[in-house]
Amino acid sequence: MTSDILVVGTVSPEARAAVSGVVKSLEKAFNEKDPIALGEQFAERASWTNARGTRLDGREEITEFGTVAMKSFLGDSFARYDVVKLLEVAPDVIAVNVVQTPTDSTGSPVDGPRGATLYVLARQVDGWHIVAGQNMAVDPRTV
Repeated sequence: MTSDILVVGTVSPEARAAVSGVVKSLEKAFNEKDPIALGEQFAERASWTNARGTRLDGREEITEFGTVAMKSFLGDSFARYDVVKLLEVAPDVIAVNVVQTPTDSTGSPVDGPRGATLYVLARQVDGWHIVAGQNMAVDPRTV
């Protein structure tokens, strides 16, 4: 994690690393077009609203949507996910603001809308997972 991440509340270094790891794993899964790995970042009972406004409930539904999306309209999309803020909501619950920058397949930034994403992660029995979130496309001049 870089020092330019705003941290609000008491978020231990271990929790910071774990939460950032989930975000980086999500980025990797998206860029590798791996819907199974993408779905594994979500809790079994999760709610996700994508940039198109589609609400998906549960890991299975999120994975199924990812499978279709990555084979069609997201097939040529790549992005870098940068954590910009961590907010302790409650013990073992952290809200994470992420800026998604469009890239080419090598990771170099390209023109296009950015994503402004909010993930809520909670520590589960098997580690940290996204329990809720929303993504929205934003004009690159506003981020």
